[in-house]
Amino acid sequence: MPTLDIAGTTFTYRFDGPENAPVLMLSNSLGTDHTMWDQQIAAWSKTFRVLRYDTRGHGGTSATPGPYSIAQLGQDAVNLMDALGIARVHWCGLSMGGMTGMWLLTNAANRLDKTILANTAAVMGPPDGWNTRIRLVKAQGMAPIAAALKDRWFTKALQARGSADMERIVATFRTINPDGYAACCGAIRDMDQREALRSVAGKPVLVIIGAQDPATPPAAGELVAANIAGAKTKVLDAAHLSNVEKPEEFTAAVLEFLK
Repeated sequence: MPTLDIAGTTFTYRFDGPENAPVLMLSNSLGTDHTMWDQQIAAWSKTFRVLRYDTRGHGGTSATPGPYSIAQLGQDAVNLMDALGIARVHWCGLSMGGMTGMWLLTNAANRLDKTILANTAAVMGPPDGWNTRIRLVKAQGMAPIAAALKDRWFTKALQARGSADMERIVATFRTINPDGYAACCGAIRDMDQREALRSVAGKPVLVIIGAQDPATPPAAGELVAANIAGAKTKVLDAAHLSNVEKPEEFTAAVLEFLK
């Protein structure tokens, strides 16, 4: 994958789709990398110039010292756009990627056309839970967290029938840099974007909600939508990684919103 050095941080990214098409920028969840979107690329790249990148601390992007902040992750996205000469994008972010999208909506709205915020929340507490997780991964790595991952990210029904894509996502999680993961946990721990979202005006926003999502429950997605004037919602019968569990429905919902 290509890389860019931006202010001492190496970012990995890739493009798919026609060079002259509108750019659709994708932002991964905590504990994944750009490959979490693999099931969407074939369809989306027919219409869009799809830009994927690994969030700071994940995949091939540098795990700089933390903790990070959502503002830092949002500025990373702006800096990457600048470095690639892209003025505006459609944005699709899931979980942490959705949180980054919320920051962009309230701090860099001129860089966004349409925005999809999937399986995400404007605030996630309590801090003690995040602090415990940070201490655990710093001391023992990703394995203790990975053991409980499937129950948070995928429904029991999907686990029962099995899924190669689910197993691929879990395998990727185990490779994430523990320090980068912990630093992003700090960003989520310290985030509260509820009031800031009330300032968003005139921007088309779709909030995708997983009906069985224990990590960012339906009420969290509904609150995000309620705080953004005119936001639309789409509920999928999935847990946290709804784009992996219901790939066809997720892909179609985004295309319908963007067309």
